[in-house]
Amino acid sequence: MKSSTYHVAHILVKHQYEAEDLLKKIQEGKDFSELAQKYSTCPSSSRGGDLGVLKTGRADPDFEEAALALQPGEISTEPVRTRFGYHLIRRME
Repeated sequence: MKSSTYHVAHILVKHQYEAEDLLKKIQEGKDFSELAQKYSTCPSSSRGGDLGVLKTGRADPDFEEAALALQPGEISTEPVRTRFGYHLIRRME
C-alpha cells in the first residue's frame, strides 16, 4: 500500500547547471542541508530545504514522482525539473 504522505527536503535553483554543480558537491560529501541554506531559492532554505510532510497529490507531479521513487535517506541522482525550477530532492522518511 502506498503511503498518503511523504517527508522531503529539496534544493531549488533556477538553472540545470546550478543543480548539477550542487549534485556534484553532495556526491563529494558536502552537507545537503547546508547547501540548501546557501543556494536554494525556496523559502524552505532556512530549514535546510525541509518541506515537511507532504500529502500525495499536492506537489508538482514530476517532483512527487521523483520523491516517491527515493528510499528514506536517499537523494535524487539528477535534477528534477518543474515549473518552479530545478530540484535536488532528499527523501526524509
